[in-house]
Amino acid sequence: MSKTLKTMAILGAVAATAGTHATVASAMSKEKCYGIALAGQNDCAAGPGTTCAGTSTVDYQGNAWKLVEAGTCTTAELPDEVVIKKRMGSLEPLIRDLPS
Repeated sequence: MSKTLKTMAILGAVAATAGTHATVASAMSKEKCYGIALAGQNDCAAGPGTTCAGTSTVDYQGNAWKLVEAGTCTTAELPDEVVIKKRMGSLEPLIRDLPS
């Protein structure tokens, strides 16, 4: 293998590793937040009756989650009509607003 090809292989491996670390760091700064997704806008696996992203059927479905910045879930501002009912995001699945 030529010196140029070896250098390219090493640079490619370093770039791939750097990309992996950035992805891991990005994922680590996110958390699942239950009860804040609009119908059809949840991230993966919203609980019974759903299979993956976009399958929740009720706004603010308690067992549907979205990834949010770490530390922001329980202080998420929901629309006025929801705030009046004192609904907040949760780090654990909720038993409210589940589909029939």
